[in-house]
Amino acid sequence: MLCSTTPEVPGREISSPLGIVFGEAILGANILRDLLAGVRDIVGGRSGTYEHKLREGRKVAMQDMLEEASSLGADAVVGIDLDYETVGQTMLMICVSGTAVKLKP
Repeated sequence: MLCSTTPEVPGREISSPLGIVFGEAILGANILRDLLAGVRDIVGGRSGTYEHKLREGRKVAMQDMLEEASSLGADAVVGIDLDYETVGQTMLMICVSGTAVKLKP
């Protein structure tokens, strides 16, 4: 399925919007890994643990959104927006939304 953060798909015309679609992922973080990541952040460098969690969560949220769009019969999702939040001190929430659309042939 085509995906775009812009309100259109370059080179294609939208025939009809089908509705807003969403995907969410809430991931728990391991306390020991959090402590080690905190030490790495203090001494410098990148936190591979958190980078991996962000990638994993983004994939899950995007897949959920695309499945919802597919169930509506969409050809594409436009205007995609990603939001990241922390829930408490050990949870990461990733939300993605966009507009499912049908494209003209």
